[in-house]
Amino acid sequence: MPVPDGQTGIMFVRRQDVEVNLDADGQSTFIATRTRILQPAALEIGNILIAWNPAAGSPVVHAVKVHRDGAERDVLSESKFEILRREEQLEASVLSGQLTAILRVPDLRVGDELEMAYTLRDQDPVFGAESFGVLALGEAPPPGRMHIALSWSEGQAPQIKIPSGLEPFASRSANRLDIRADNAPIQTAPKDSPPRYSWHRAAQFSDFKSWDAISRRMETLFTTAAKIDKDSSVVQEAARIMAAHGDELARANAALDLVQQQVRYIYVGLDGGNFRPASAEETWQRRYGDCKGKTVLLMALLDEMGISSEPVLVNNSALDDGFDTHLPNPGVFDHVLVRTRIDGKSYWLDGTLPDVSDAQSDPVVPYRWVLPLTKAGAPLEKINFKPFDLPQEMGIYEIDATAGFEEPARLVQTSVVRGIQALGQYLQFSSTTPEQLLTAYRNALVGSTQWNTVESVAYRFDRDTQASILTIAGTGAVEWEDYGSGSRSLSLPGGGFSPPNRRQRSADQDQEAPFYDEPRYSCYATTLRLPEGTDIQNWGFNTTFDTMMYGTVYYRMVERRDDMTIRMVRGSRTETPEISVAQANRDNGRLAKFDNSKSNVSYDPNETMAPWGMLQKVPATYEFDWTKADVPCLPKDVIAGK
Repeated sequence: MPVPDGQTGIMFVRRQDVEVNLDADGQSTFIATRTRILQPAALEIGNILIAWNPAAGSPVVHAVKVHRDGAERDVLSESKFEILRREEQLEASVLSGQLTAILRVPDLRVGDELEMAYTLRDQDPVFGAESFGVLALGEAPPPGRMHIALSWSEGQAPQIKIPSGLEPFASRSANRLDIRADNAPIQTAPKDSPPRYSWHRAAQFSDFKSWDAISRRMETLFTTAAKIDKDSSVVQEAARIMAAHGDELARANAALDLVQQQVRYIYVGLDGGNFRPASAEETWQRRYGDCKGKTVLLMALLDEMGISSEPVLVNNSALDDGFDTHLPNPGVFDHVLVRTRIDGKSYWLDGTLPDVSDAQSDPVVPYRWVLPLTKAGAPLEKINFKPFDLPQEMGIYEIDATAGFEEPARLVQTSVVRGIQALGQYLQFSSTTPEQLLTAYRNALVGSTQWNTVESVAYRFDRDTQASILTIAGTGAVEWEDYGSGSRSLSLPGGGFSPPNRRQRSADQDQEAPFYDEPRYSCYATTLRLPEGTDIQNWGFNTTFDTMMYGTVYYRMVERRDDMTIRMVRGSRTETPEISVAQANRDNGRLAKFDNSKSNVSYDPNETMAPWGMLQKVPATYEFDWTKADVPCLPKDVIAGK
């Protein structure tokens, strides 16, 4: 494709061909490009990098050329690729086993055209001739000519699924699919749509006829790897656990703890390890393994103790929305868990998580679709959405202002995090000593607008509720607003909401797609001890509310007590992550009435104030353990599930 006059941008793709070919041995990919460099920022395309799995075969480089002023230069006649085996993600505990070929094209200039062509064998060694994959154009491809193709030998025709976003560019013939686009327009997923809408420009192909077939195939890999000899030390570990623990759940947790603590995580992609697990015995002996190796070791321990279990493939990247509409593809999963059933209840075990993560009735990650691996084969299994039982984010504040308006208050601030973020925080804080933690927070907070002194910092992880809990105590100024004549007001921390965004899309986007919001549950509670010498009748607060908007409940309750305290709780939780366009339009009409005020308390020695609004009891932060279950962060009817 000729470069248009006045072409803008850093480069122009005159030709890009990507063709996946399926044959009796598997699949290969041919890639050929010719790109005009328009700005210096595009010169980096001259740093050519080709990575491949040596177990699948070596790449073949057909051409690397530079075109300038009508002349052609053969780069391969003057420069050679350097082949490296380097583990770029070793610091992230990843051993991919890939080889990398590197070539830095010499004397590449703005205005040149770089041409390159090579072929890769890229079938997975585990699946061999069974092919699967995705052909993606992208939401915003660079300007130029794009050609993506899928071809196959006789008898190798796969299942193919073409999304609506690619239909205008697609054509099919007897043994191939072609997607051709010149200066393809940008086409993004509808704003605020569910994640499945992001597949609108990704064609799929697969040799697998069903998810059951993948389940059966991979179950064999895991079951075989989980077998151990009678004289294995894994048997001895199982016997030790059984002697120390009487019930099955305690034994399962002890086995999980062993795998989490005694086998460090390293992803192993060597020798087909992308899908094939290392054996339980090998994983235990070398004391490292990835999710697959840890899974089969855990399965072996559970089996030795008479506890049945199954591996379950999952997607940890939050991309599993819509898997039920996809062609069967083992590559869409990036993690595997163990699921067991004890006393009629299912439990999920993840050997890659920190040792504080026990067997859970719900996975730590809120999956949508999973694939159990069974001997008979299993279909995709839907994990129905349910709102979080416990807040995933909490702020708990106690402000003791009894010394007076002009004096520093005693402050206690507790933050609570749950979910994956809590486990990350645990790894961070559990590696420090109490003295290090105190010093770090003193240096960070003392002298800020909130803290005059930091007297203590305490960290703990509550395994019962899987909560990471950090408590800071000290003193600090209270930011009272002084209105004269003794009148004061204060905005309580954590008491307000920013209004949700209006659900609306531009006219060029799909107007019928549902609106989506990532599930959340946050809660903030503040107790203010009022200054001595004031009268409780002269204290008041602004508003309370209980409303549902865009599938999320918003709640704020404030209580004034005769013990000279004002207590506030503010919570929000996603009840329905997807809402219809009709519901969004209804709530758009209500948005102007959303109460986005801060939670304000006020004092006027010359006015008697009466509590008003829908009033409920609010426990003080020191009367009730807000880090445990059954916290009053939401309206009673929502908590009761009505």
